[in-house]
Amino acid sequence: MRETAIPSESTSRSLIGTWRRFGPTGPAYEVVATGSVTTTGDQLMRVRVLETGEELDYPLRDILHDHDEA
Repeated sequence: MRETAIPSESTSRSLIGTWRRFGPTGPAYEVVATGSVTTTGDQLMRVRVLETGEELDYPLRDILHDHDEA
């Protein structure tokens, strides 16, 4: 069984308005809002992709591993 640590609400909120990049060379995105929690316990965040303006739900655990885009 996989254990999932749910980050604190303050961690999620502190990411709103920050810019990150999908992986080391992927497109930049802005974290715009907190999202739902999946059935497996993963927190989702709403992000906006800079290049396309597309908004999508993206796992918080992945955001925490992506590169800051200062």
